[in-house]
Amino acid sequence: METRMSLISAMQETQHLSQEKGQSPANGNREQFDSDDGSSIEETDFNWDEYLEETGASAAPHTSFRHVEISLQSSFQPGMKLEVANKNNPDTYWVATIITTCGQLLLLRYCGYGDDRRADFWCDVMTADLHPVGWCTQNNKVLMPPDAIKEKYTDWTAFLIHDLTGSRTAPANLLEGPLRGKNPVDLITVDSLIELQDSQNPFQYWIVSVVENVGGRLRLRYVGLEETESYDQWLFYLDCRLRPVGWCQENKYRMDPPAEIYSLKNISEWKCALEKSLNDAAKFPLPMEVFKDHADLRSHFFTVGMKLEAVDMREPFNICPASVTKVFNNHYLQVTIDDLRPEPSKISMLCHADSLGILPVQWCLKNGVNLTPPKGYSGQDFDWADYQKQCGAEAAPHFCFRNTSFSRGFTKNMKLEAVNPRNPAEICVASITSVKGRLMWLHLEGLQMPAPEYIVDVESMDIFPVGWCEANAYNLMPPHKAVLRKKRKIAVVQPEKQLPSAVPVEKIPHDLCPVPQPDTTGTVNGRYCCPQLFINHRCFSGPYLNKGRIAELPQSVGPGKCVLVLKEVLSMVINAAYKPGSVLRELQLVEDPQWNFQEETLKAKYRGKTYRATVKIVRTSDQVADFCRRVCAKLECCPNLFSPVLVAEVCPENCSIHTKTKYTYYYGKRKKIIKPPIGENNNMTSGHIKPARRRKRRKSIFVQKKRRPSAVDFNAVGSAEESEEEEPDAMEDETGSEETSSELRDDQTDNSSAEVPSARPRRSVTLRSSTESDRPPPIERARRGRKTPSLSYTEGEKCTQVKEEIKQEEEEKLILDSNPLEWTVTDVVRFIKLTDCAPLAKIFQEQDIDGQALLLLTLPTVQECMELKLGPAIKLCHQIERVKVAFYAQYAN
Repeated sequence: METRMSLISAMQETQHLSQEKGQSPANGNREQFDSDDGSSIEETDFNWDEYLEETGASAAPHTSFRHVEISLQSSFQPGMKLEVANKNNPDTYWVATIITTCGQLLLLRYCGYGDDRRADFWCDVMTADLHPVGWCTQNNKVLMPPDAIKEKYTDWTAFLIHDLTGSRTAPANLLEGPLRGKNPVDLITVDSLIELQDSQNPFQYWIVSVVENVGGRLRLRYVGLEETESYDQWLFYLDCRLRPVGWCQENKYRMDPPAEIYSLKNISEWKCALEKSLNDAAKFPLPMEVFKDHADLRSHFFTVGMKLEAVDMREPFNICPASVTKVFNNHYLQVTIDDLRPEPSKISMLCHADSLGILPVQWCLKNGVNLTPPKGYSGQDFDWADYQKQCGAEAAPHFCFRNTSFSRGFTKNMKLEAVNPRNPAEICVASITSVKGRLMWLHLEGLQMPAPEYIVDVESMDIFPVGWCEANAYNLMPPHKAVLRKKRKIAVVQPEKQLPSAVPVEKIPHDLCPVPQPDTTGTVNGRYCCPQLFINHRCFSGPYLNKGRIAELPQSVGPGKCVLVLKEVLSMVINAAYKPGSVLRELQLVEDPQWNFQEETLKAKYRGKTYRATVKIVRTSDQVADFCRRVCAKLECCPNLFSPVLVAEVCPENCSIHTKTKYTYYYGKRKKIIKPPIGENNNMTSGHIKPARRRKRRKSIFVQKKRRPSAVDFNAVGSAEESEEEEPDAMEDETGSEETSSELRDDQTDNSSAEVPSARPRRSVTLRSSTESDRPPPIERARRGRKTPSLSYTEGEKCTQVKEEIKQEEEEKLILDSNPLEWTVTDVVRFIKLTDCAPLAKIFQEQDIDGQALLLLTLPTVQECMELKLGPAIKLCHQIERVKVAFYAQYAN
């Protein structure tokens, strides 16, 4: 709770700082692009999954953002050589080649194995005994080939000399010391020094200091201006304007401050700042690996006077005619937007052959895009042929430009995250409204004033994939009530049609079950301040809540404002439910006319659907204890499960000694537990019929569950949530994990019904049975209140039940057609597609994970390298474990 609150505070502080930045070259004029001040309230509640679901849009694929993909790559490259300890003899070492990388994991192959990958192995850069080539010689360590290939060559020294000649070796600073295992982006730390090229003169540089590094997006401040942030620049670390300190001097370029800031200091102050920064850079140089992915500039073929079309980067809303006004060398040129007025405003841009936003003549006409005529143009309709005659200029030939039709997979209506061009510190939710060739038109959400769509190149480093800000802990400007302006079509949880319960919860005499009053002395400060609420996970969790998830919740929440604390607790309870929608529905019904309450909207997500419901939450501290008891009663759990009372060891309710059935009746329904005679309707008590909420009887643990009609079912015993979704009428407590066999017998006796286990042949799941879809018919289930003859179990029937249980366990086993060690990447992808993790198969294809790599995957590796949330990661690891178990059973020997 404290972590969440601190995160929210940090996000709000970040936004506050960004709003304080005035009209400056770095942050821009926010008159038109400023975001609403009140949107910070919404930002903490913004969720990309829900937003995409509600808008029906799709996220732009991560592979479309080339600069982000590069930033996630390891500093180690396939083909690099290093020295690693022998697995069978740790005192000796041998040279190995990096085959592939996955985060800080390296797949290595000892030199001498050639193309034989059977002995490939994974190791962690941070923990493995890895060293640069030459380390053994320097430290008098033995360099010896593995035993398996020792006899392959007679002269290993000659082999190594031949193998290492011309090869790349892993950098020593990435294998040892503080930089060990870090990616290039991680090497750029705050206060790192870099040389920045002037925006107008390619031969002029000045040193900048890194103020902030957000996933490779750098906030840079000129040295000498440390006291002000008005001239800060935001650039991605791959920008060609960034160079290591010393590059300017090496190429004999000028080292001067930009013209826009030159007048802010005198010459001696600038000189002093430069000398200090050069000394600091010499003491703490930025590793050269940071610049290894910088693209080399190709030569251009432009000449002065050539005409072209260009996006005005200062006002990126229009495409205008432009001219080449200066050629600096074979790499750089100056492009100026045409202005025919007597006193033109010269808007010039420093460009190179691959600059973004420069296009050949007639590009707009061919792509159906409006070309904005030059300012001062007298004609009605702009025509390039007439304009060229008027100017006496030629068009730049097409071969001067990069591929102008490459869209990198972006399509209309896709969502992404984009930098606000008027305020580079701000990243907004953006929608693609049009894609023409390599240009996109973006609409930024969350802006206070309507703004035109701005134009961006598909390879711009100011656009990012969905979730990038969250992954880098940066504030994303959410849509400004974009979805709330119209009434959203959402799945609102409505209570099921039900008869009035035998004893309404509101009328339950709570003195039947006295609850100790908490000692709130010193914990409550004010009428609206909620005391600390404890999550007592040892208490009985009831039929709705998953005890395992309850145990993962924090021990306490609060103190704080009543509505906020209780809303947080209720959100936790909803997320800990077997079926969150059912709990949300029950919470709707908790109310008391005497409460001083406030209505709050709570959300639940289940099976990809979002449910919302309005719940009444008390506002004053004196009603908190009663509210918690009412909620617990509604959820049929122990009144102390969450309450102001801390349960140390033994709950005052003795909830642990009750069976599930008895506890549900006693605390949930407040009924007297009277076992009716066999065959008698269970709803008959005290001589008259009490109407009760109709629910199906829960299944016996021996009864076969319904199976999904899927081609191959890798989960023979379905999960609790799956079975509940397939049978919506089933009682929600069907998945309760706290029921014992003795409780089950009580349940059967109470309800005067029995369920006969059905026998079915054991089915072994194999990869070759992908076309089979045989599934047993669903079992008729006895309903509560229906008169059915009572059956007593004989010894033979009990044996049948045990056998059936064993059969269900055996169905979890996987039988493999081939050895996973020999699986190719295609085989692995095919297997994953046959499981409930099919959507993740693409990741295995992209990461080149074959059978050997599959068997080495663990939960931490899956979470970190595949960037999966805990739920999908656990499901995936379950499938991987099944392969491992089958491998050990079938092929290990």
